[in-house]
Amino acid sequence: MAFVKLETEGAVSVVTIDRPKAMNALNPEVLHDLEAAFDAIDQEVARVVVLTGSGDKSFVAGADIAAMAQYDEQQAEEFGREGNRIFRKIETFPLPVIAAVNGFALGGGNELAMACDIRYASENAVFGQPEVGLGITPGFGGTQRLMRVIGSRSSAREIIFSARNIKADEALRIGLVSKVFPVEELMPAVMKLANNIAKNAPVAVRLSKQAMNEGADQPMAEAIETEVAAFAKTFTTEDVKEGMGAFLEKRKEKHFKNR
Repeated sequence: MAFVKLETEGAVSVVTIDRPKAMNALNPEVLHDLEAAFDAIDQEVARVVVLTGSGDKSFVAGADIAAMAQYDEQQAEEFGREGNRIFRKIETFPLPVIAAVNGFALGGGNELAMACDIRYASENAVFGQPEVGLGITPGFGGTQRLMRVIGSRSSAREIIFSARNIKADEALRIGLVSKVFPVEELMPAVMKLANNIAKNAPVAVRLSKQAMNEGADQPMAEAIETEVAAFAKTFTTEDVKEGMGAFLEKRKEKHFKNR
């Protein structure tokens, strides 16, 4: 993987897009490496994934415009489908994925961040979907995820149609990110959150993510059934005995086995 690094720290896998000379911009090679990194995560060891960009200027500045400028319609369709396939893979990855947005997250960068479960940002982070200013549309899920993530069709349309950038404080206000930190505090805060999540029962966390993903597109009556099925399934695990046993025994220390 020439453009993506994978490191594991305890129960947390850290995926870093490492193309700093191009502001970590996405091209087919980066997308291939990104998928390879997620495929390489040992889900028996890792319980949470952190996704970030190298350096402190850019998470992902967008797709590689120099490469896209040469595309014809068919090539553009193939690139869009591949990006969406990989982003959807991240969105539905069994483990929680936290985006540590450490700078520019424009176009494909914002779309990648939105495919993650949780987004923390540094104070210098900048978000946006600038595609219409280039004569194209968002192609990696921006037209669909943005209005779902921020919960406002009007605001999502305004952002996409105007192609304007959004600073971290506004991203926090509209719900695009959960929290904002000084640059030097971002990764420690993300790792603290990741380790807090990793302490909980892994199967229960995974089933919660699955239920939330599936239920988001279902009518409430169906979504409740999705939740009940996930809830019931946890009672087949060893971890439910450990978690409830610790509670009843007033024992703080828990030993979840991920099964």
